[in-house]
Amino acid sequence: MAAPDDATRVLVHLWGDHFPTPAIRERFPTVEFIPVSTAGPVADDVAGKVCITQAARTENLDQVLQRGVRWVHALGQGVDHFPFEHLGDRTLTCARGVNAVPIAEWVVAMLLTAVKQLPSRWATEPPRHWVLADLGSLDGATVALVGLGSINQAVAERLAPFGCRMQAATRSGAPSPVPGVEVTTDVRAAVADADHVVVGVPLTPETEFMFDDDLLAAMKPGAHLVNIARGRLVDQDALRRSLDDGHLGMASLDVCDPEPLPANHWLYSHPGVRLSAHVSWSDPGALDRLHAAFTDNLRRWLDDEPLADIVDPAAGY
Repeated sequence: MAAPDDATRVLVHLWGDHFPTPAIRERFPTVEFIPVSTAGPVADDVAGKVCITQAARTENLDQVLQRGVRWVHALGQGVDHFPFEHLGDRTLTCARGVNAVPIAEWVVAMLLTAVKQLPSRWATEPPRHWVLADLGSLDGATVALVGLGSINQAVAERLAPFGCRMQAATRSGAPSPVPGVEVTTDVRAAVADADHVVVGVPLTPETEFMFDDDLLAAMKPGAHLVNIARGRLVDQDALRRSLDDGHLGMASLDVCDPEPLPANHWLYSHPGVRLSAHVSWSDPGALDRLHAAFTDNLRRWLDDEPLADIVDPAAGY
């Protein structure tokens, strides 16, 4: 059998050896998947028109892309860490929205545990009172969704049965694809009377540190801030001031800046912060969905069809 030509060579420039799986090799018998280390010199015989790589900066991506690559796929939903300066006129795609459901479930869990005061309501010794409590509810609560991409759409779909009032702040102001979500272009208006604020916008130069002293002060006293997007969307010094002053009631964060967060950082120990280690995306099918975002596009590439989930380098997402 003749060796595959460049059009069917995929440069696999990833951390670890999770891709391709045997099932993917079986699905694409004519494709040659070529492993390329993410560090060090690139071998002289490495070449291909397609590259699947990290959604992050790696040591030698610029060299890899010079080996005839025309389409680059970033294995991740966000591309704010991708080195756009190396992209040139190549097409970039990403795994947009593939893990929206587990992330949305994490958000709903944070809202429910906040209003039901968990885990502090678990009894480990005889409580002062039985039966009596001052628990809250999501029924009738106002939730502001900052951004209405795939994740916050999934959040809205899962919150609807709880009877929440939902308002989304978006750049375009286009009607919500999820029924029952009001839309505004004024983020300050959206957060002003919200009991919970869910941050779900991409990180760009325009959105970096958007939750500063000013916007946090515009939030309802005692409000709950949930960030599942990127740590640098929130000015963490401003967040600390707002929590310490008692204006902000609670922050549930799956992302922070930097990541990993160093030992003894205040976010680990502040009583108003609930922090997880960027794991909200995780569920049993997460990696398979990340793979499928690429392989579905690979089938389109081989069939000469338009690719899905193309990134706009100028917009940064």
